[in-house]
Order: sequence, then structure tokens, then C-alpha cells
Amino acid sequence: MGKPLIYEILEKPATSCVIGICSAIWFYIQKKNIGYSHVGLSYETAIEGQYWRIITSAFSHISIIHLVFNMSALWSLGVVEQLDHVGLGVEYYLQYTLVLVVVSGMLVLAMYHLLIQRFKVEYFRRVTAVGYSCVVFGWMTILSVKQPSSKLDLFGLLSLPISFAPFESLVFTSIIVPQASFIGHLSGIVVGYAIAWGLIHGMTNYWALSLLGWIIVVFVFSLKKSGAYELNFIDIESVTDPSLPSVRFLASSNGRTLQMNALPDGNVEIV
Repeated sequence: MGKPLIYEILEKPATSCVIGICSAIWFYIQKKNIGYSHVGLSYETAIEGQYWRIITSAFSHISIIHLVFNMSALWSLGVVEQLDHVGLGVEYYLQYTLVLVVVSGMLVLAMYHLLIQRFKVEYFRRVTAVGYSCVVFGWMTILSVKQPSSKLDLFGLLSLPISFAPFESLVFTSIIVPQASFIGHLSGIVVGYAIAWGLIHGMTNYWALSLLGWIIVVFVFSLKKSGAYELNFIDIESVTDPSLPSVRFLASSNGRTLQMNALPDGNVEIV
């Protein structure tokens, strides 16, 4: 018989907090009828200076199914918090979650830029990415390097050898979920390997708090400068472009697919 849920929550405090935050944001988005285009990450909004979307896109989800899938996988990966003996643990989890959110988001934009500017793939100019899967794939990858003999349990039904899980999951989600962001998931894997192999290293509580401070500063100032929301306590000239189209969100689910319509023509990728 498994442990009571309350004990598992106490053993995975950081994971539980992230799941709580993502769930609360999803309920807020639904209540306020906020569309993915208002919080998601896209190339065009990034070059307009809306850098705050790197954060909002990671913690937002477009449907309850999207949220449940991501949070279920994240819950399984919360075992990272219990692995102090191999150099992981709660502090490591919190420190590198910040890194995964920011760096994977930046890498997604860098890949979009390369595909648009170098290969002229205009599709990626307006596609919008939403979801926490970049971080999920990042932790999956880190765990596959640090604990290659362990297994990843998904939904209590599927158990994957963790050493192969990142790429198995990348292919699996790309096949069964047409709107799954291949670039977003791949970015999480790349950043995960960079962390696990020590290419990105040296995070301490001091540097994590410093990074968090800079994230807050850039988030607030880019939010104000973009004119997306009024922050009257900061005086920055708004650069809102009144010619930008408004986009609304219409979602329905038939159990397998998610239909989205936006005005004008737009695209969304879920991560």
C-alpha cells in the first residue's frame, strides 16, 4: 500500500508548489477567459520586447488535459528532490528549475530565429508555445544522466526506463499530439543535458536568488514597456502598437483533439 498523499507532498515540496502554481494559473486563465495568445511565447511578440512571456508561457496551459499530462509527468520527476545523496535534492531542484524555465525559453526563441531568418520557414514567425513541458523534459533528461537505472512512471500505467525516456517521450508526444511543440520539448532536452553534463553549473542559493531578482526586474519592466498591462507605479513610455490584431481563444475538446481558432490566422504549440 502506498504512502498517504500528504506524506508524498511533504517529500516533494518544490514539485507540489509548482503543480499548485500551474493549477492556480490555469483556473485563473479559465475564469478570466484569457487566451493562449495573451500569455504564450512567440517570435513576433518576443522581438516586440514582450520578454515576460518566457515566464507566463511556461506556467500556462491551454486545457485541463494539457495541465494534467504535464503535472503528472512532473510529479513523477519530483523524485529529484529526494536524491540528495547523488548531488540533487530540493535546493538543486529549485535552482535549476529557474535555469530550465529561462534558458529553454530563450533557446526556443533562438531556434525560431534560425528557422525564420536562415531557412525562411515563416510558419514559426507567429506560432505560439504554451506549457511547462520544456522544464519537464529538462528534468527527465537530468534524471536520465544522474540515475540511468531508474524508471519513470507515468499516470500509474506506463513505466519507461529513464535513460531512454527523453527521446521516447519526444517521439511519442509528437506522434499522438499533433500540436505538441517538438522545438519546445527538444529545447528542454538540450538544456537538461547541458545541466547534467556540467556545461551549465555553479548554481548556488545566492546565484539562484540573483537570477530570480533579474527575472522579476525584466518581467516587470518588459511587461510595462510592451504596454500589455498597465503598471502605473512604473513610468515607462508605452510602445503598444495599436495596429496589432486582437486574438481570442475558442476551445473545445472531443476527447482527442483541441480545436483553436484565432483572429487573424495564428498557430499554437503546446509544451
